[in-house]
Amino acid sequence: MRRPSARLACLDRRTLLTGAAALGLSATAAGCNSSEPAIDENGRIRLRLAIDEPASAELGGFYQALATGLYEARGLNVQMVRPGFGQDVPRALASGNADLGLAADSFTPLRLVEEEAPVKAVAAFFQKSLRTVISHPEPPPRPGPPGSSGAPLPIQVAEADRETLWPWYKALSGLTDDQLADYDLEAFIRDPDARILGHLTREPILIPQTGGSPPADRPLFDDGYAAYGALVLAPTAFARDNDEALRAFLAASVEGWADYIEGDPDPAHGLIRRANRNMSADELDPAREILRDAAVVTGDDPASTPIGSMSADRWQTFYESATEAGVFPPGLDWQQAFTTDYLSPAVAPAPAA
Repeated sequence: MRRPSARLACLDRRTLLTGAAALGLSATAAGCNSSEPAIDENGRIRLRLAIDEPASAELGGFYQALATGLYEARGLNVQMVRPGFGQDVPRALASGNADLGLAADSFTPLRLVEEEAPVKAVAAFFQKSLRTVISHPEPPPRPGPPGSSGAPLPIQVAEADRETLWPWYKALSGLTDDQLADYDLEAFIRDPDARILGHLTREPILIPQTGGSPPADRPLFDDGYAAYGALVLAPTAFARDNDEALRAFLAASVEGWADYIEGDPDPAHGLIRRANRNMSADELDPAREILRDAAVVTGDDPASTPIGSMSADRWQTFYESATEAGVFPPGLDWQQAFTTDYLSPAVAPAPAA
Protein backbone atom coordinates (compact mmCIF):
# COMPACT_ATOMS: atom_id res chain seq x y z
CA MET A 1 0.00 0.00 0.00
CA ARG A 2 1.30 3.41 -0.91
CA ARG A 3 1.87 5.94 1.80
CA PRO A 4 -1.23 8.14 2.07
CA SER A 5 -1.09 11.72 0.93
CA ALA A 6 -1.33 14.59 3.40
CA ARG A 7 -3.14 17.50 1.77
CA LEU A 8 -3.33 19.20 5.14
CA ALA A 9 -0.30 19.65 7.36
CA CYS A 10 -2.62 19.89 10.35
CA LEU A 11 -5.96 18.35 11.30
CA ASP A 12 -8.47 21.16 11.43
CA ARG A 13 -7.93 21.66 15.15
CA ARG A 14 -9.60 25.05 15.44
CA THR A 15 -12.82 23.72 13.97
CA LEU A 16 -12.60 20.54 16.02
CA LEU A 17 -12.05 22.58 19.15
CA THR A 18 -15.30 24.43 18.54
CA GLY A 19 -16.90 21.24 19.76
CA ALA A 20 -14.03 19.99 21.88
CA ALA A 21 -14.22 23.08 24.09
CA ALA A 22 -17.66 21.97 25.19
CA LEU A 23 -16.09 18.61 25.99
CA GLY A 24 -13.56 20.28 28.27
CA LEU A 25 -10.58 20.11 25.90
CA SER A 26 -8.23 23.07 25.83
CA ALA A 27 -6.47 24.42 22.77
CA THR A 28 -3.16 23.76 24.45
CA ALA A 29 -4.02 20.07 24.84
CA ALA A 30 -5.22 19.80 21.27
CA GLY A 31 -2.00 21.01 19.70
CA CYS A 32 -1.45 20.89 15.95
CA ASN A 33 -0.38 17.53 14.53
CA SER A 34 -0.26 16.15 11.01
CA SER A 35 -3.26 14.17 9.80
CA GLU A 36 -0.82 11.74 8.20
CA PRO A 37 -0.25 8.65 10.36
CA ALA A 38 3.21 7.35 11.22
CA ILE A 39 5.00 4.64 9.26
CA ASP A 40 6.63 1.86 11.30
CA GLU A 41 10.07 0.33 10.70
CA ASN A 42 8.51 -2.28 8.37
CA GLY A 43 6.85 0.33 6.19
CA ARG A 44 3.37 -0.30 7.57
CA ILE A 45 0.96 2.53 8.30
CA ARG A 46 0.35 2.84 12.03
CA LEU A 47 -3.27 3.41 12.98
CA ARG A 48 -4.18 3.96 16.62
CA LEU A 49 -7.74 2.98 17.50
CA ALA A 50 -8.92 4.64 20.73
CA ILE A 51 -11.16 2.46 22.91
CA ASP A 52 -12.84 3.48 26.17
CA GLU A 53 -13.30 -0.01 27.61
CA PRO A 54 -10.84 -2.77 28.62
CA ALA A 55 -10.36 -5.58 26.10
CA SER A 56 -13.37 -7.90 25.95
CA ALA A 57 -15.53 -9.88 23.52
CA GLU A 58 -17.14 -6.58 22.51
CA LEU A 59 -13.86 -5.86 20.68
CA GLY A 60 -13.46 -9.43 19.45
CA GLY A 61 -13.51 -8.77 15.71
CA PHE A 62 -10.79 -6.14 15.91
CA TYR A 63 -8.61 -8.44 17.99
CA GLN A 64 -9.31 -11.28 15.57
CA ALA A 65 -8.08 -9.12 12.70
CA LEU A 66 -4.96 -8.33 14.71
CA ALA A 67 -4.30 -11.92 15.75
CA THR A 68 -4.78 -13.43 12.30
CA GLY A 69 -2.74 -10.82 10.40
CA LEU A 70 -5.61 -9.25 8.47
CA TYR A 71 -4.41 -5.71 9.20
CA GLU A 72 -0.77 -6.57 8.55
CA ALA A 73 -1.65 -8.14 5.19
CA ARG A 74 -3.04 -4.75 4.14
CA GLY A 75 0.06 -2.85 5.18
CA LEU A 76 -1.34 -1.63 8.51
CA ASN A 77 0.06 -1.64 12.02
CA VAL A 78 -3.11 -1.26 14.10
CA GLN A 79 -2.78 -0.50 17.80
CA MET A 80 -5.55 -0.41 20.41
CA VAL A 81 -5.01 2.54 22.75
CA ARG A 82 -6.86 3.67 25.87
CA PRO A 83 -7.29 7.45 26.30
CA GLY A 84 -5.10 8.91 29.00
CA PHE A 85 -6.22 10.41 32.28
CA GLY A 86 -8.96 13.00 31.79
CA GLN A 87 -9.59 11.96 28.18
CA ASP A 88 -12.18 9.95 26.34
CA VAL A 89 -12.35 8.84 22.71
CA PRO A 90 -13.43 12.24 21.23
CA ARG A 91 -10.72 14.01 23.23
CA ALA A 92 -8.13 11.46 22.12
CA LEU A 93 -9.04 12.19 18.49
CA ALA A 94 -8.99 15.95 19.01
CA SER A 95 -5.61 15.88 20.73
CA GLY A 96 -3.99 13.69 18.09
CA ASN A 97 -3.46 10.84 20.55
CA ALA A 98 -5.44 8.51 18.28
CA ASP A 99 -6.19 8.33 14.57
CA LEU A 100 -9.55 6.54 14.86
CA GLY A 101 -11.92 5.93 17.73
CA LEU A 102 -14.65 3.56 18.81
CA ALA A 103 -18.03 4.81 20.04
CA ALA A 104 -20.36 2.54 22.00
CA ASP A 105 -23.57 3.90 20.46
CA SER A 106 -25.13 6.44 18.11
CA PHE A 107 -25.35 9.14 20.76
CA THR A 108 -21.64 10.01 20.45
CA PRO A 109 -21.53 10.87 16.72
CA LEU A 110 -24.70 12.95 17.06
CA ARG A 111 -23.27 14.75 20.09
CA LEU A 112 -20.20 15.59 18.00
CA VAL A 113 -22.48 17.05 15.33
CA GLU A 114 -24.19 19.12 18.01
CA GLU A 115 -20.77 20.39 19.14
CA GLU A 116 -19.72 21.10 15.50
CA ALA A 117 -16.75 18.75 15.73
CA PRO A 118 -15.68 17.38 12.30
CA VAL A 119 -15.76 13.70 13.20
CA LYS A 120 -18.03 11.09 11.59
CA ALA A 121 -18.94 7.47 12.12
CA VAL A 122 -17.57 5.52 9.15
CA ALA A 123 -18.79 2.01 10.06
CA ALA A 124 -21.01 0.28 12.64
CA PHE A 125 -19.91 -3.20 13.67
CA PHE A 126 -22.95 -3.84 15.87
CA GLN A 127 -26.20 -3.78 13.96
CA LYS A 128 -28.02 -4.16 17.28
CA SER A 129 -27.30 -2.31 20.48
CA LEU A 130 -26.11 -4.38 23.43
CA ARG A 131 -28.23 -2.35 25.85
CA THR A 132 -30.86 -4.30 27.75
CA VAL A 133 -33.07 -4.13 30.84
CA ILE A 134 -32.03 -6.76 33.37
CA SER A 135 -34.31 -8.04 36.11
CA HIS A 136 -34.74 -10.99 38.42
CA PRO A 137 -36.56 -13.76 36.55
CA GLU A 138 -39.31 -14.22 39.16
CA PRO A 139 -39.65 -11.23 41.50
CA PRO A 140 -42.07 -11.80 44.39
CA PRO A 141 -45.65 -10.64 43.77
CA ARG A 142 -46.71 -7.25 45.10
CA PRO A 143 -50.29 -6.29 45.97
CA GLY A 144 -51.77 -3.81 43.52
CA PRO A 145 -49.92 -2.15 40.65
CA PRO A 146 -46.09 -2.09 40.59
CA GLY A 147 -44.77 0.20 43.29
CA SER A 148 -48.10 0.55 45.08
CA SER A 149 -46.87 -1.08 48.27
CA GLY A 150 -43.97 1.29 48.80
CA ALA A 151 -41.31 3.24 46.97
CA PRO A 152 -41.19 3.10 43.15
CA LEU A 153 -39.40 0.03 41.85
CA PRO A 154 -35.74 0.97 41.40
CA ILE A 155 -33.73 0.78 38.19
CA GLN A 156 -29.96 1.05 38.27
CA VAL A 157 -28.51 3.42 35.66
CA ALA A 158 -24.83 4.24 35.28
CA GLU A 159 -23.84 7.91 35.43
CA ALA A 160 -22.61 7.79 31.83
CA ASP A 161 -26.14 6.92 30.63
CA ARG A 162 -28.14 9.48 32.55
CA GLU A 163 -28.15 12.22 29.90
CA THR A 164 -28.52 9.92 26.89
CA LEU A 165 -29.94 6.42 27.20
CA TRP A 166 -31.95 7.09 30.37
CA PRO A 167 -34.09 9.91 28.84
CA TRP A 168 -34.83 7.64 25.86
CA TYR A 169 -35.82 4.71 28.07
CA LYS A 170 -37.76 6.94 30.46
CA ALA A 171 -39.85 8.24 27.55
CA LEU A 172 -40.50 4.69 26.38
CA SER A 173 -41.31 3.14 29.73
CA GLY A 174 -43.03 5.93 31.63
CA LEU A 175 -40.55 5.64 34.50
CA THR A 176 -39.47 8.67 36.51
CA ASP A 177 -36.25 9.99 37.97
CA ASP A 178 -37.53 8.96 41.41
CA GLN A 179 -36.84 5.37 40.38
CA LEU A 180 -33.18 5.96 39.56
CA ALA A 181 -30.63 4.02 41.60
CA ASP A 182 -26.84 3.86 41.43
CA TYR A 183 -25.32 1.05 39.43
CA ASP A 184 -24.41 -1.73 41.91
CA LEU A 185 -24.47 -5.46 41.10
CA GLU A 186 -24.42 -6.48 44.75
CA ALA A 187 -27.42 -4.25 45.48
CA PHE A 188 -29.21 -5.81 42.50
CA ILE A 189 -28.62 -9.30 43.90
CA ARG A 190 -30.00 -8.29 47.31
CA ASP A 191 -33.12 -6.53 46.00
CA PRO A 192 -35.54 -8.83 44.12
CA ASP A 193 -37.34 -5.80 42.67
CA ALA A 194 -34.24 -4.10 41.28
CA ARG A 195 -33.53 -3.71 37.59
CA ILE A 196 -30.45 -2.63 35.65
CA LEU A 197 -30.12 -0.68 32.43
CA GLY A 198 -27.18 -2.81 31.39
CA HIS A 199 -25.49 -4.78 28.60
CA LEU A 200 -26.32 -8.15 27.07
CA THR A 201 -22.70 -9.31 27.23
CA ARG A 202 -21.90 -8.18 30.77
CA GLU A 203 -24.36 -8.40 33.66
CA PRO A 204 -26.10 -11.65 32.59
CA ILE A 205 -22.66 -13.28 32.74
CA LEU A 206 -21.29 -11.50 35.82
CA ILE A 207 -24.32 -11.75 38.13
CA PRO A 208 -24.30 -15.59 38.40
CA GLN A 209 -20.53 -15.43 38.98
CA THR A 210 -21.03 -13.07 41.94
CA GLY A 211 -23.60 -15.17 43.74
CA GLY A 212 -26.85 -14.19 42.07
CA SER A 213 -29.27 -16.25 40.02
CA PRO A 214 -29.17 -15.93 36.22
CA PRO A 215 -31.25 -12.83 35.46
CA ALA A 216 -33.83 -12.14 32.80
CA ASP A 217 -33.12 -9.50 30.19
CA ARG A 218 -35.05 -7.60 27.55
CA PRO A 219 -32.86 -6.13 24.79
CA LEU A 220 -33.79 -2.56 23.95
CA PHE A 221 -33.65 -3.29 20.22
CA ASP A 222 -36.82 -5.34 20.80
CA ASP A 223 -38.47 -2.08 21.90
CA GLY A 224 -37.34 -0.10 18.85
CA TYR A 225 -34.01 1.22 20.14
CA ALA A 226 -32.36 1.99 16.80
CA ALA A 227 -28.84 2.84 17.97
CA TYR A 228 -25.89 1.21 16.28
CA GLY A 229 -22.97 -0.04 18.36
CA ALA A 230 -19.20 -0.39 17.99
CA LEU A 231 -19.04 2.63 15.68
CA VAL A 232 -15.68 3.56 14.18
CA LEU A 233 -15.12 7.33 14.34
CA ALA A 234 -12.79 9.17 11.97
CA PRO A 235 -11.88 12.87 11.96
CA THR A 236 -12.95 14.35 8.64
CA ALA A 237 -9.46 15.57 7.70
CA PHE A 238 -7.86 12.25 8.59
CA ALA A 239 -10.40 10.29 6.54
CA ARG A 240 -9.97 12.59 3.56
CA ASP A 241 -6.19 12.52 3.62
CA ASN A 242 -5.84 8.81 4.38
CA ASP A 243 -8.72 7.26 2.53
CA GLU A 244 -6.75 4.23 1.32
CA ALA A 245 -5.59 3.32 4.82
CA LEU A 246 -9.07 3.87 6.25
CA ARG A 247 -10.68 1.67 3.59
CA ALA A 248 -8.09 -1.04 4.29
CA PHE A 249 -8.74 -0.84 8.03
CA LEU A 250 -12.49 -1.18 7.60
CA ALA A 251 -12.20 -4.05 5.11
CA ALA A 252 -9.89 -5.99 7.45
CA SER A 253 -12.18 -5.26 10.41
CA VAL A 254 -15.19 -6.61 8.51
CA GLU A 255 -13.25 -9.82 7.83
CA GLY A 256 -12.11 -9.96 11.45
CA TRP A 257 -15.63 -9.68 12.81
CA ALA A 258 -16.98 -12.28 10.38
CA ASP A 259 -14.23 -14.70 11.41
CA TYR A 260 -14.69 -14.00 15.11
CA ILE A 261 -18.43 -14.65 15.01
CA GLU A 262 -18.49 -17.61 12.62
CA GLY A 263 -15.00 -19.10 12.98
CA ASP A 264 -12.54 -19.96 15.73
CA PRO A 265 -12.39 -17.11 18.28
CA ASP A 266 -9.30 -18.44 20.06
CA PRO A 267 -6.82 -16.10 18.30
CA ALA A 268 -8.79 -13.05 19.43
CA HIS A 269 -9.38 -14.41 22.92
CA GLY A 270 -5.67 -15.02 23.38
CA LEU A 271 -4.86 -11.39 22.59
CA ILE A 272 -7.77 -10.10 24.68
CA ARG A 273 -6.60 -12.01 27.73
CA ARG A 274 -3.07 -10.69 27.27
CA ALA A 275 -4.43 -7.14 27.08
CA ASN A 276 -6.85 -7.61 29.98
CA ARG A 277 -5.68 -10.18 32.52
CA ASN A 278 -8.95 -9.81 34.44
CA MET A 279 -10.87 -11.29 31.52
CA SER A 280 -11.44 -15.04 31.71
CA ALA A 281 -12.66 -17.66 29.28
CA ASP A 282 -15.76 -17.96 31.48
CA GLU A 283 -16.66 -14.42 30.39
CA LEU A 284 -15.31 -14.37 26.84
CA ASP A 285 -16.93 -17.54 25.52
CA PRO A 286 -20.51 -16.79 26.64
CA ALA A 287 -20.22 -13.15 25.57
CA ARG A 288 -19.17 -14.20 22.09
CA GLU A 289 -22.07 -16.68 21.99
CA ILE A 290 -24.46 -13.85 22.87
CA LEU A 291 -23.06 -11.70 20.05
CA ARG A 292 -23.56 -14.58 17.63
CA ASP A 293 -26.94 -15.88 18.84
CA ALA A 294 -28.53 -12.40 19.05
CA ALA A 295 -27.15 -11.49 15.59
CA VAL A 296 -25.60 -8.35 17.08
CA VAL A 297 -22.86 -8.14 14.44
CA THR A 298 -24.65 -9.55 11.40
CA GLY A 299 -28.19 -8.31 12.00
CA ASP A 300 -31.23 -10.48 11.41
CA ASP A 301 -30.89 -10.19 7.63
CA PRO A 302 -27.16 -10.31 6.76
CA ALA A 303 -27.91 -10.13 3.05
CA SER A 304 -29.32 -6.62 3.42
CA THR A 305 -27.12 -5.46 6.31
CA PRO A 306 -23.51 -6.49 5.66
CA ILE A 307 -21.12 -6.27 8.60
CA GLY A 308 -20.17 -2.65 9.24
CA SER A 309 -22.99 -1.12 7.21
CA MET A 310 -25.22 1.81 8.17
CA SER A 311 -28.35 3.33 6.65
CA ALA A 312 -29.73 6.85 6.60
CA ASP A 313 -33.20 5.59 7.53
CA ARG A 314 -31.83 3.95 10.67
CA TRP A 315 -29.91 7.08 11.69
CA GLN A 316 -32.98 9.24 11.14
CA THR A 317 -35.14 6.91 13.23
CA PHE A 318 -32.66 7.01 16.09
CA TYR A 319 -32.23 10.79 15.93
CA GLU A 320 -35.97 11.41 15.93
CA SER A 321 -36.57 9.12 18.90
CA ALA A 322 -33.71 10.72 20.86
CA THR A 323 -35.03 14.17 20.00
CA GLU A 324 -38.52 13.27 21.20
CA ALA A 325 -36.90 12.19 24.48
CA GLY A 326 -35.20 15.59 24.77
CA VAL A 327 -31.62 14.39 24.22
CA PHE A 328 -31.01 16.44 21.05
CA PRO A 329 -32.55 19.67 19.77
CA PRO A 330 -34.87 19.65 16.76
CA GLY A 331 -33.24 20.65 13.50
CA LEU A 332 -29.86 19.04 14.14
CA ASP A 333 -28.20 18.02 10.86
CA TRP A 334 -28.11 14.34 11.82
CA GLN A 335 -26.81 13.30 8.40
CA GLN A 336 -23.45 14.82 9.35
CA ALA A 337 -23.02 12.11 11.99
CA PHE A 338 -21.99 9.39 9.57
CA THR A 339 -20.70 8.48 6.12
CA THR A 340 -20.47 5.18 4.25
CA ASP A 341 -17.96 6.53 1.73
CA TYR A 342 -15.10 4.43 3.09
CA LEU A 343 -16.82 1.05 3.22
CA SER A 344 -16.16 -1.34 0.36
CA PRO A 345 -18.88 -1.59 -2.32
CA ALA A 346 -19.89 -4.99 -0.88
CA VAL A 347 -20.58 -3.35 2.47
CA ALA A 348 -21.86 0.13 1.63
CA PRO A 349 -25.61 0.36 0.98
CA ALA A 350 -26.71 0.62 -2.63
CA PRO A 351 -27.51 4.17 -3.86
CA ALA A 352 -31.15 5.16 -3.67
CA ALA A 353 -33.06 4.65 -6.92
